[in-house]
Amino acid sequence: MRLKCLKLVLCLLLAAAPALGQNRRGVARASNPNKKVRLIVGIVIDQFRADYLTRFEDLFGEGGFRRLLRGGAVFTNARYIHTPTYTACGHATFMSGATPALNGIVGNEWYERETDKRVTSVLDAGVKPLGSRAEAAGASPARLLGSTLGDELRLASQSQSKVVGIALKDRSAILPAGKRPNGAYWYDSQVGAFVSSTYYFSDLPEWVKKFNREQRPDRYFGATWDRLLPEAAYRRSLPDDSAYEKSSLGGNKFPYRVTGGEAAPGPKFYSQFELTPFANEYTVAFARAAIEAEGLGADDQTDLLTVSFSANDILGHAYGPYSQEVEDMTVRTDRVFADFFNYLDQRIGLENTLIALTADHGVAPVPEQARDLGIGGRLDPKAVTDAIEGALDGRFGEEKWVLSFVNSNVYLDQEAVARRKLDRADVEREAGEAVLRLPGIAYCYTRAQIMAGQIPPTPVARSVAHGFFAQRNGDLVVVPAPFFMFGEGLATTHGTPYGYDAHVPVIFFGAGVAAGHYAVEASPADIAPTLAALLKVEPPSNAVGRILTDALKPNP
Repeated sequence: MRLKCLKLVLCLLLAAAPALGQNRRGVARASNPNKKVRLIVGIVIDQFRADYLTRFEDLFGEGGFRRLLRGGAVFTNARYIHTPTYTACGHATFMSGATPALNGIVGNEWYERETDKRVTSVLDAGVKPLGSRAEAAGASPARLLGSTLGDELRLASQSQSKVVGIALKDRSAILPAGKRPNGAYWYDSQVGAFVSSTYYFSDLPEWVKKFNREQRPDRYFGATWDRLLPEAAYRRSLPDDSAYEKSSLGGNKFPYRVTGGEAAPGPKFYSQFELTPFANEYTVAFARAAIEAEGLGADDQTDLLTVSFSANDILGHAYGPYSQEVEDMTVRTDRVFADFFNYLDQRIGLENTLIALTADHGVAPVPEQARDLGIGGRLDPKAVTDAIEGALDGRFGEEKWVLSFVNSNVYLDQEAVARRKLDRADVEREAGEAVLRLPGIAYCYTRAQIMAGQIPPTPVARSVAHGFFAQRNGDLVVVPAPFFMFGEGLATTHGTPYGYDAHVPVIFFGAGVAAGHYAVEASPADIAPTLAALLKVEPPSNAVGRILTDALKPNP
């Protein structure tokens, strides 16, 4: 009997041992036997239309996209509910669950009336760059309003959860990681290395310095990018040397030799490197280094790693969604993901990992291709400002009425309006009517309309309202007609509320996820609330997305 009692006491002590120990951060805590997710990996593919997953599905291997499509919760009818569909907006929505109207990120950049300058979504003059050039601008999430999933994880765990954001673009690394992550890192093409800012720490961590010394992009200098698959696989895309392309790789035809036109690695090479599939390999190598150095997923306290793959977007702007270059980039991204997922499985276990994948936006066909089909074309921004200046001069007298036209927003000179004692709404209405008379313009909403809620109950109007934050948006929001776009510098772009820009993947894979394909209406704004429900933490403060209950396994 005494022996049985001793055995019982020993069993109880062993069962209690984890609760009496310390975690890897040296903080004593009780264990949570119900917690299964050790690492969330939030993946954004920059400029990745939903139809890429179906158009190229037969070209994928087993371990990348196909693994997610077969074993994940796939929401096939997921669309952004805000306009504009730009990089900063999508990345801010991803882990905040909030639209620009609530998180304040109304574009990659916007006009700031207080300083009479264009500012970027992550510009912060109060911090300094780390690892970059001394003259480089500081960057931080200071302009992001509210919390993200990572912030809520750190609040719930008393900062025991670790959060890290990684991307080639600063905004893509910074905004998903939230207000107080353990670090955010982005690529500086002037120095060819991953960098950060003093917002996060006083100096780059030693592991980042080591990575920058040992795994520079230089090892890709002179590398050849050729098509991965037999030529027949690319017949679904445009000819290799399509006239619609605006080459950024020294030509419009495979193979490409990546040198930037330089004899040795330098800024031109480092910039050209960003639009090759080698840049995605480099991003994953840095993500792996972060996992190992920061101990992400090393215990049962949930950590968050957000990784954005920027190369797809930089390439897509130059070649367009129907190019062989974008097709090959997509296929190679699939292979990169397969290797990354295998690494996660070996190091952490996919059963302990939760992957959430989306895109920050899609992309329009090249306008000249759309024009040749009779459905679109290219617009001149100057035509908009000239129309407004002419209309307002004719009615109210000569002034320099337009301060800036950026981000599809027209910023009018309100000092001139006040000086002439004009009704602001009347001036906006006159300017908007002038814009609507231009060919290729579908809608033009005024600040007065949006602020008063006097917009029609249509999907486009609601999308504009969801993207409008009064302190940062302009006096007019201009929406081109479908397949029309502003700008001359790029082959194509994005930013509209239409399907080719707004329809993106939303996929959950891993611990606690109910696999299946679901055609219900969904949005990337739903990702953070759904992850919060899976993890049983508070959703981000400004979230408007809903919990995608189809993705959740029922509790046992």
